[in-house]
Amino acid sequence: MNIIVCIKQVPETTEVRINPETNTLIREGVKSIINPFDMYAIEESIRLKEKFGGKVTVITMGPPQADAALREAISLGADEGVLVCDRAFAGSDTWATSYTLAGAIKKLGEFDLILCGKQASDGDTAQVGPGISTHLDIPQVTYVKKIEEVKDKIMRVERMLEEGFEVIETPLPALLTVVKEINEPRLPSLKGMMRSKQAKIASFAQKDLNLDPQNIGLCGSPTQVVKIFTPPQRTGGQILTGEIPEIAEKLVNLIKDEVH
Repeated sequence: MNIIVCIKQVPETTEVRINPETNTLIREGVKSIINPFDMYAIEESIRLKEKFGGKVTVITMGPPQADAALREAISLGADEGVLVCDRAFAGSDTWATSYTLAGAIKKLGEFDLILCGKQASDGDTAQVGPGISTHLDIPQVTYVKKIEEVKDKIMRVERMLEEGFEVIETPLPALLTVVKEINEPRLPSLKGMMRSKQAKIASFAQKDLNLDPQNIGLCGSPTQVVKIFTPPQRTGGQILTGEIPEIAEKLVNLIKDEVH
């Protein structure tokens, strides 16, 4: 089974700075880690490889320092790492990011499965995974909590819902976004760490991919951040007490007073 895992390097701290000119995160000088949700995607890909054989390729789009995230994934058991890196990709929104990653995946060739974490901890949009599947025109299943069976190019999975789960069958190739309930990520082995240091990381720049220049980077992003600000601290307020009908009546009266 040929598996591709899309990961993202994110700031380890929530105390990030914003570039006032571009309204994008300033990543220089900030310690970074693999997006925690992506660790479950990496682990699941390794488990599938151990069960069915094949290869795991981890891919990320980011600055040169994202090389460290790929090497960490290799230390956990991935086979290869690919860094999609070019200043032309800077400032990409989720649409431009998924478009660029889809182009890089096309360059890698045939695959059976793409795994992603359900969302990135620094953006929380959960849009890149589904965006990649759309650009590649392959099926997607989001919020997967369990892979039940893979047989005859059909995968059966459990998809987490707010109350319970649903069982879905999808033909392969497909893209799954996974939740933390799917597994428990392993720690890197000494052998894996040694191998990751010697691994050769492939790198794709804009010139290596067949991409429309109008659809990449900040200028190619349909959505852009216009303004970032800290909401003012809330003051006042009150706690309504009493029986439910009484509280409801008080709340309705308060809303009426606000409107009028």
